[in-house]
Amino acid sequence: MTTAFGARWALGLTYRGTAYDGWQSQPSARTVQDRVEHALSTFADARVTTVCAGRTDAGVHALNQVVHFDAPVQREAFSWVRGTNRFLPPDIAVQWAQPVTAGFHARFHARGRRYRYVLLRSAVRPSLEQSLVGWVFDELSLQPMREAAALLTGEHDFSSFRSSECQARTPVKTLRGIAIAQRGAYWTFDFDASAYLHHMVRNIMGCLLAVGSGRRHPEWMAQVLAARDRNAAAPTFAADGLYFVGPYYDAALGLPERAPAADWLP
Repeated sequence: MTTAFGARWALGLTYRGTAYDGWQSQPSARTVQDRVEHALSTFADARVTTVCAGRTDAGVHALNQVVHFDAPVQREAFSWVRGTNRFLPPDIAVQWAQPVTAGFHARFHARGRRYRYVLLRSAVRPSLEQSLVGWVFDELSLQPMREAAALLTGEHDFSSFRSSECQARTPVKTLRGIAIAQRGAYWTFDFDASAYLHHMVRNIMGCLLAVGSGRRHPEWMAQVLAARDRNAAAPTFAADGLYFVGPYYDAALGLPERAPAADWLP
């Protein structure tokens, strides 16, 4: 499908965040956005800027980051995928491209966003999966973590889980759920929320692991939430195992919610 000059497009991106200073463009130019915009601009032979569904921190990975941009040239959908990938480094790839309406906004039209944290519980640090999983050596108990997670669901002021660098206008967010599962030595924590504060998932992870290891009781999570004070919560947990699964939109838009890399995770 070829669309007119100036048409708006949505792209789905997968990336390994280890080598980058997060998504958002910075003077260092060592960000995912900088790499993506350079590749798009090189392929289009014209300046292209992007807007993403959710900004990821340094070291955080993405399975289906969605961005939109206004195309300065006509290209087929498959050309935006293959042509842009030609100019991207191996740890970033466009998975799909789809034309959208002129009013579509990758961030504002998202109904919610999902994250997954992958954790290795082992006496020995990760090697093969280094930088791709978080790691603890303490034994963990599933039920206490599930009880603590349930105390966070709903609309709350999440100031206790907010980084001091957070630029969000309000700390009030709706956390729709946290699903926790175990497969062998690996644990997964799936977060679904309307939006997130800076470091929110990693700060919640620190608290969940304090509960799971027995250092805190599940009811402590309610006390942390009620405090609305970052000092009440556990330290921020590592970025290594955090994946932005992606946003989800109204079904009528027909935008993909999964990329093949989602099947690779535990």
